[in-house]
Amino acid sequence: MDLVIIGGGPAGLMAAEVAARQGAKITLFDGQPSVGRKFLVAGKGGLNLTHSEPLEKFASHYAGGAPFDFWTSLLRKCDNNTIRNWAADLGIETFIGTSGRVFPREFKAAPLLRRWVARLRSLGVRFEMKHQLCGMKSDDDRFLLKFHTSSGNVDYPANALILALGGASWPETGSDAAWVPLLSSMQIEITPLAPANCGWNVNWNPDILAESEGLPLKNIRATVGALSISGELLITRYGLEGGALYQLGRTLRSLTAPSLTLDLKPSFSPSDLANKILHPSGDLLNAAISRWRLAKAASSLLKHLVPERALTDPLLLANAAKALVIPLSGPRPIAEAISSAGGVAFSELDENLMIKRLPGLFVAGEMIDWEAPTGGYLLQGCFATGTRAARGALRFSGYSADMSKQPR
Repeated sequence: MDLVIIGGGPAGLMAAEVAARQGAKITLFDGQPSVGRKFLVAGKGGLNLTHSEPLEKFASHYAGGAPFDFWTSLLRKCDNNTIRNWAADLGIETFIGTSGRVFPREFKAAPLLRRWVARLRSLGVRFEMKHQLCGMKSDDDRFLLKFHTSSGNVDYPANALILALGGASWPETGSDAAWVPLLSSMQIEITPLAPANCGWNVNWNPDILAESEGLPLKNIRATVGALSISGELLITRYGLEGGALYQLGRTLRSLTAPSLTLDLKPSFSPSDLANKILHPSGDLLNAAISRWRLAKAASSLLKHLVPERALTDPLLLANAAKALVIPLSGPRPIAEAISSAGGVAFSELDENLMIKRLPGLFVAGEMIDWEAPTGGYLLQGCFATGTRAARGALRFSGYSADMSKQPR
């Protein structure tokens, strides 16, 4: 069997391995000079491969247009233990951090990627780099692909095809969403792409920036509507960044006037905080900053954002510190985001991630309409969808999947 995979990110590479282990002849195309470029970018933060959570909780972190129980079913066949065993087979030892996230012992992506590519070559995977997909059409029972190369356009036929071209974040790595008009022209429904796991713009008071740009807000709770996330944020020139904000992004995007409510002291009740400053030795605000042990960034927000009437009343000031409203003026551009939401609608796909109206064409990774927070969920989602698409392509082509030959 000949199977074409387009896209050399984690989803495409995993699809190649799953299929090659069954003896399938794989040709993997990518528009960049080498594979795994966004994978290497992810590795700059330590390469958070997956998370150690149990299945049901793990699956609950995924959002988008997937049918009920899709992620539970998907992750049951390719879970966090599967990925840890797979990494171990590559000679990469992993460990569980204090947050439950799973990292390579070396905290680097490059050694894993090098060994992975070497394994794929040993399985017979053929790599065609600097091949940018620029055309595709369905002709009876096969696809006719057109690639742009440095020496001109080349055509390539495929009976079974997996697209793993990524979303629209970090376009310099090749994840530039150039596939969207291509699939749209074939009448495939695409949920509009949007920035996910990204910073948000804030029209800061210049004094806040002068005092706090680049400083963290630690041990805070951020709330949007009924959803609250504890964690850390960073004050930036343009607004806010940080994991707590990333997990609220989908809810924020649904609002016409998004805002974030911060609790600067989530471990204390308003009365607890008020009691600490009932008898200030001087200015009430300075007493609060000192006795509540607020760091510089939190102090700056309290100083410049609380209403004036709260500056003379301990309970009002305490309430303000636990419900500081930060209006947001929109997300950062999608090119700056860690990941993107949106993609090929699940209504277009069968359970094997094949496009129903184009039999033999499968999609994987961030091309599909899903999103997840950072913390290992993004890479796990790419690994799992790449595995599902490969197994679907094998079945479509008449192969019987032997699980003993799959990545462990």
